[in-house]
Amino acid sequence: MSQSNANTAHSHPFNSRPNRTVVVLTLPVMLALIAEPITGVVDTAFIAQLGTDPLAALGVGTAALSTIFWIFNFLGISTQTEVARALGQEDRQRGAQITGLALLMGVGFSVALIAVFFPGAGLMSTLLGADGAVRDFAVEYLRVRMLGAPAVLIMFICFGALRGLQDVRITLWIAASINALNILLNAVLIFGLGPVPALGITGAALASAISQWIGAAWALLVVQRRLGLIPHMDRADASNLLRVGGDLFVRTGLLTLFILVSTRVANQISPEAGAAHQAIRTVWLFLSLMMEGFAMTAQSLVGYFLGAGLPPTARRAAAVSLQWGLGTGVLMLALMLMGGSLVVELLVPEEALGVFWTAWFIAALTQPLSALAFVTDGIHWGTSDYGFLRNAMIAATCSGVLALMLIDTTASVAFTQVWLATWIWLAVRAGLGVVRVWPGIGRSPLRVTAG
Repeated sequence: MSQSNANTAHSHPFNSRPNRTVVVLTLPVMLALIAEPITGVVDTAFIAQLGTDPLAALGVGTAALSTIFWIFNFLGISTQTEVARALGQEDRQRGAQITGLALLMGVGFSVALIAVFFPGAGLMSTLLGADGAVRDFAVEYLRVRMLGAPAVLIMFICFGALRGLQDVRITLWIAASINALNILLNAVLIFGLGPVPALGITGAALASAISQWIGAAWALLVVQRRLGLIPHMDRADASNLLRVGGDLFVRTGLLTLFILVSTRVANQISPEAGAAHQAIRTVWLFLSLMMEGFAMTAQSLVGYFLGAGLPPTARRAAAVSLQWGLGTGVLMLALMLMGGSLVVELLVPEEALGVFWTAWFIAALTQPLSALAFVTDGIHWGTSDYGFLRNAMIAATCSGVLALMLIDTTASVAFTQVWLATWIWLAVRAGLGVVRVWPGIGRSPLRVTAG
């Protein structure tokens, strides 16, 4: 590490005001993450006015797109870590090269996605259970939304680069603006206004695609100005990105698998348990976005200080981020306990109340564990410890799914046990995530480099 790098890293605001720095970096990320699900609720409300078939088609389309796009989120995660490290090394050219490579790969992947899924929209809709009018609406929606695929991947990468630069406020402005634009365009394109005809569900897809392209152009412009973009195609760097993609594919796939299996078991217990599970899961997934904000802050700070050659400061950044995340998890626990009646009023059918409350209490108790699991994920993203994340998720999901499979779905406490299995799943993730850093099991990047 050069003396210049050391001086710059030592002057980072985290060193003098660590708590303020973590909060300032996290809040805009949280708000940006929350913007999308809020827009999703508004989209659903608009489409619901068109009838049951379009609403069901929207569910099919969004499920398909979520499945497709999360596969490529590794481009944003790896870009954020590499740019953060380059910033710590005062090597912005390296950051610009990695971002340029990720963008080239993202555009290539998105063209392939369009080529495969534009003609394959019907098959995908059928595989997700759509037929008749629902299938026709879903195909319309998917084909228009797929035209925005390049924009989605570009935003993944650009947001990763900007978070790696610790320039998070602009990502909030972009996310909030394009989601607000999406809502406005929905109102016009779905129902029509003046010379604009009513396009129904196709209008909703078009509104999303237009908003995404505007957001992508804005994000590219900001990255060009603040980092620079260097077209870069290096075989070793590309192989590394693909390797990261493989590890994160397994990790995220197993995470999704556990959620799907837990939902399946809940629905096997009874329709009432399925309804209660949907309500609890909706709240749990929303609150997890809070933890994701601290995870991304930990990723940026840990990557930056490791790049600057300051592992002890990286460990301190990990600790402060984890403390804030854990504190937020305890706050979420308290809010869930106090807000159960409101959730019942808004989301839980009366016939499901008999199985709801005990499971809700256990779900509340998972919040601190959820915080530990998510924030340590961010720490390991910052250290590029993707293989460990993959292996930890394998261990956690095997434990959680085994617990789910052992549930007697005819027992009176069966639904409570679904959330006990979720507690086990999170406990394994959280425990492995923490001991990888403190004390540092295996080939922990933080333990080894701390000397």
